[in-house]
Amino acid sequence: MYSRTPKIQAKLVELEALSRDELMARAHISRREDPGYVPSECLLYFVRASREHEPDAASEQFYRILLARVLRCLPKAENTDGSGVSLTRSNIREKVLFQFVELLAADRRSYSERLDFFEVRFDGALANLKRDAKRPTWRDEKRSVALELDEETGEPSVEIERAAGSFDPFAAMENASAAYQSRLDAAIEALPTEHKRVIEMLRQGFPIDSKEPGAITISGTLKRSEKTIRTYRDKAFSSLRAMLSEGDEP
Repeated sequence: MYSRTPKIQAKLVELEALSRDELMARAHISRREDPGYVPSECLLYFVRASREHEPDAASEQFYRILLARVLRCLPKAENTDGSGVSLTRSNIREKVLFQFVELLAADRRSYSERLDFFEVRFDGALANLKRDAKRPTWRDEKRSVALELDEETGEPSVEIERAAGSFDPFAAMENASAAYQSRLDAAIEALPTEHKRVIEMLRQGFPIDSKEPGAITISGTLKRSEKTIRTYRDKAFSSLRAMLSEGDEP
């Protein structure tokens, strides 16, 4: 058993007396200094409370807002000088988000005490995830090697795809459940800006690159190399796979 701080416990009593619409409006407040701000400890409480019923629009909104808050607390992947994205910071963001979503997914299936600390000290618990993510990130980078691409298509070889495990979040979307589509939209919204732009253009059918004169491509539109766009795509797919692991299958 765990005990919330008196301040958080009192805030929960106040929030539970609100209507669903009032609570949702306050959950969208992002400034901590705002008197109407909902502490992340409380927001997580409402996300966990939805375990008792099927996901609805409100629970999906709480989930999306909570993931957005986690991402705001993580180091930005983009370099401040506009020179691109830091691989180290991008990997840390990905690992922390993956771990947090895994905790939510486990708790969704059955109560998991590992999330309790987040309801007591959300910032402290998130700081622990960030600290734990830094060491394996540096280790992974030291032993990473370039992948050989197919000379004709520019895509990873069949062997590499099989080893890595293919994942297409848009597969069979026509037959996907409403819950899956809603969760996919929320997951895409939570991606880093560059990754989200790539996914949105892929979703609209734009090619990463093309030899056709005048063709609109993702690489050309975002002014990034083909290799960089493929890296963004792969990292985005990895993040989406982690975030969608909690939700319904298509």
